[in-house]
Amino acid sequence: MKLRSLFLGGACWLLAAFAAAADTASAPRMNVLLLISDDLRTDLGTYGHPVARTPNLDRFAERSVRFDRAYVQYPLCNPSRTSMLTGRYPATSQLYGNRDWFGGWYPDWVSLPKHFKNQGYATLRTGKIFHGIIDDAEAWNEGGVPHRFYDQRRPARFVAAHPTTPEEEAARVGRMVDSDRARPESDRWEAVPDDAAANLGDTRVADQAIAFLQRYRNRPPGEAPFFIAAGFSKPHSPLVAPKRFFDLYRKEDIALPPDFAELPIVPAGFPRASIRPNNADLFVARRASPADARDMIHAYLACVSYVDWNVGRVLDALDELGLRDSTIVLFWSDHGYQLGEKGKWSKAGSLWEQGTRIPLIVHDPRAAGNGRSSPRVVESIDIYPTLADLAGLPIPAGLDGHSLRPLIEDPQRPWNRVAYSVWNERGRGITGVAVRDERLRYAEFFGPGAGAFLTDPAADPNETVNLVADPRHAEVVARLSALARAHVAGKTEPTPDPLW
Repeated sequence: MKLRSLFLGGACWLLAAFAAAADTASAPRMNVLLLISDDLRTDLGTYGHPVARTPNLDRFAERSVRFDRAYVQYPLCNPSRTSMLTGRYPATSQLYGNRDWFGGWYPDWVSLPKHFKNQGYATLRTGKIFHGIIDDAEAWNEGGVPHRFYDQRRPARFVAAHPTTPEEEAARVGRMVDSDRARPESDRWEAVPDDAAANLGDTRVADQAIAFLQRYRNRPPGEAPFFIAAGFSKPHSPLVAPKRFFDLYRKEDIALPPDFAELPIVPAGFPRASIRPNNADLFVARRASPADARDMIHAYLACVSYVDWNVGRVLDALDELGLRDSTIVLFWSDHGYQLGEKGKWSKAGSLWEQGTRIPLIVHDPRAAGNGRSSPRVVESIDIYPTLADLAGLPIPAGLDGHSLRPLIEDPQRPWNRVAYSVWNERGRGITGVAVRDERLRYAEFFGPGAGAFLTDPAADPNETVNLVADPRHAEVVARLSALARAHVAGKTEPTPDPLW
């Protein structure tokens, strides 16, 4: 009798599984809408920013799963986007620059949009998804552009044979500052007339995304689902937005960060390599007075609100066209930014919390976790396997990330993972690696200015106290250092001895 009951129970389970599989197979495949912002840190109302005006993204987060500890793998546009769109760590690809195209070195790698295209999706691109004129043109049915930076040859050596000398470093910094000075367009802000909004790039990106959605509103059964990617360039510098978004903010409400400095400065007790000696985006080779700094933060927030408006227009169209229940929507930024913290006005080289933490919001209309936030540590490389998993597609072999579907169903479930971010300052090997767990941030630096820091961003949100030498944290320092060194083993820049 017991065996018979077991057999019947097993048979019922199998029948239920077959029925579920049949329902899944017969159900129309989900669409995907990928929304990307450039240089956006977590300065959104939904993430607790005290003055940011972002009503559309706040509403979107209320009905979605918001990830509160999401981190990028590289604080620079192209390497970060390449990492997310290929599902590989920069330490895996060893692509660290804005001119590196993954297809030239790894022609067998299939990018996220190309994977969806290969699985029968209509893939449509508008705006910045890869990095400007670097694109994976064959990944798109529409909107792709031929990549312009292309080098089929792999560099013969990723790690320098000898440490950098003081003379080499001085010459390099001089060349870098001269190069940044030659790009004055980036280092400015502007409130343009409201009637000029229609001609701004991000407005046109949203217009095109809406046009793509309108094309697919009455998709016949059996027609390909869509994968639409819309990439907004703001709040990347120059900080230009319509005046009405500047008018959302009062100057007296804009505060400078507690660790504001007029020039980049390494905090006492931290490694010299933790702050680059010059700014790359804003306040290039010039001081940031308190008044000018407030103006720049004001402009950054205006651009954030402008992005929010454009995202809201796309999400409103999704609802008006009746596509919300059939579309997975993911909002992401390619890295964070420092707005005067420690005198830094950029993302480049920032392995601090502001430089690598980003907003990540996911809405799958079928998910049980909608309307909740997740405190678990997740990485940008998790996006590729997540979208494939949610869409019911096979997850390609070789990806470094993990599907976040378990957290989208239960945002509080145990996860027990860390996030890795790296930086390569001189093209001579990795110069910095950060490891983030749910409580602490550990970073280790190599080459000139080597050293390490440990911070507690919850207790010390401005990361002003280095805990690395505190004996109470010796065990956690040893654990995180071992993880950091294993992640970049054999790929770090040589450190001078003695350290200069």
